[in-house]
Amino acid sequence: MERTATFQLRGANAWILLWLLLSCTACGWRHSPVTGGDVLRTAGAGEVLRTSGGMVTSASLKASEVGASVLREGGNAVDAAIATGMALAVTYPAAGNIGGGGFMVIRFPDGRATTIDFRERAPAAAHPGMFLDADGEYSRDIHHNSAVSVGVPGTVAGFALAHERYGSVGWARLVDPAVALARDGFVVSEHLADSLARVLPSMAPFPASVAAYSRNGEPYSPGDTLRLPDLAAALARIRDEGREGFYTGETARRIVREMKLQGGLIAERDLAGYEAVEREPIRGLYRGYEIIGMGPPSSGAAAMVQMLNILEGWDLGRLGFGTSATLHRMTEAMRLAYRDRARFLGDPDFGRVPVERLTSKAYAAELRDGIDLERAGLSSPEGVTPASESSETTHYSVVDAAGLAVAVTYTLEAGYGSRIVVTGGGFLLNNEMGDFNARPGLTTESGLIGTEANLAGPGKRMLSSMSPTILARDGRLFAVLGSPGGRTIINTVTQVALNLIDHGMDPGAAVEASRAHHQWLPDRLNVEEGGLAPETVAALEAMGHGIGAGGRQGAVHAVMLDPITGERIGVADSRASDGGSAGY
Repeated sequence: MERTATFQLRGANAWILLWLLLSCTACGWRHSPVTGGDVLRTAGAGEVLRTSGGMVTSASLKASEVGASVLREGGNAVDAAIATGMALAVTYPAAGNIGGGGFMVIRFPDGRATTIDFRERAPAAAHPGMFLDADGEYSRDIHHNSAVSVGVPGTVAGFALAHERYGSVGWARLVDPAVALARDGFVVSEHLADSLARVLPSMAPFPASVAAYSRNGEPYSPGDTLRLPDLAAALARIRDEGREGFYTGETARRIVREMKLQGGLIAERDLAGYEAVEREPIRGLYRGYEIIGMGPPSSGAAAMVQMLNILEGWDLGRLGFGTSATLHRMTEAMRLAYRDRARFLGDPDFGRVPVERLTSKAYAAELRDGIDLERAGLSSPEGVTPASESSETTHYSVVDAAGLAVAVTYTLEAGYGSRIVVTGGGFLLNNEMGDFNARPGLTTESGLIGTEANLAGPGKRMLSSMSPTILARDGRLFAVLGSPGGRTIINTVTQVALNLIDHGMDPGAAVEASRAHHQWLPDRLNVEEGGLAPETVAALEAMGHGIGAGGRQGAVHAVMLDPITGERIGVADSRASDGGSAGY
């Protein structure tokens, strides 16, 4: 029998029953007793932390502690998000950054919400055919593995805009902990040592990268202290001069010098002209739960709301978690949402994006009516396929004592981005131009796409799957979610929401549960290894689904609210071993 009885309670009522009836160790999560006062408390990856004050959960426990300290000292969630993001630029070099970009979603205690778009932009020299070689053929190396793939960074501008409009603590206080971490160093974990050892060979062409992230060319070992003096100096300029300390002056000159040395396209005018943008969020409603997310150039919220609208027509709780019936419906919703993502979504400043239609209940009903409940649908290049997107991103969630909530997902694109550290600047540059489509008209079954909406152009922001998400219920904050994972991000975040709302899982179980992914093309449902029972796999294959087994899918770092006590519940996904929650 496929269905498992453990998760048949559903929605907020299920949370209430679970907290009343289950022991503190049920479902594999740890219920930490709440202490009074302002003592900072922490929990590592795979653990759950409960506090009565503010909470930060991220891919680096050190960074979470930095953010939570800001909350404890009276800063709000926006302040803490900035401090956490700056610290991640030091302690999580694979994706934390000042040389990349991303998105911030903010929900205020009164229910208002806004978003900050600090996605990277294409330099003025960009054009649709920029990823072709001398013979006019598409080159993956140029697209993803060259200085041409570096977009104009947005993180510092995004944090500065968020601070200017919604921060409450002085800017220097938020950046200074990152300066200290880079200057004084921090202990290298086993995970970071392994990660740096793997990436070091690809850094060999870039002397500044090797100097920053090795000991005289040799990998760091667990327990070593990693100091980044050039990065400390760059962060100090940001601390002392604000955004201008990055986009003009010494740091900007160093970026441009590196671009000229490596054959990149970014010029001083590209940096000086970069602006983060405040945008209206996308809002959806699923079984009474409000979904608040990032609009284009993020595809996350549009695709997530579209999938949830389709799935709302079926009782997934009754069908059961992990059953073939539920997975078939989820797969078909994923298939259609990713098709529409590729067909329609891109930078809204460069063309009309039909978000209202894509996220409407009426459109979802049309799509649902076309789904065969007994047979898998078919995908083809003619329907278009999603563009390639690296899985190395990071997300963090913040909730302060007043209920202000912030979800941030940002990235360098590939792990360690372009692998290029700016000489004398100490920070890694992104390879985010790889998220633009390969070239006009090039769409293949393997994952390339040539549709108009996401072709490269001067000043354009590339499409992204990043999905920082906030859930609310009856006017009250419910959860702050997000994940890394490239093209899998949208499905990962959607499934955690379904686990909470439809399957009645407690916070820890909702994050740790197995996940699946379909993206239109390749026409295959990928499932985390060991995530499905053999009889479920057989049932899905009999319906015509191709099944693939893969490694971990995403790493959700979430903060949720106990609907009874209002306590903050931090959940750091065990899939990211250095992650953790900190709160008071």
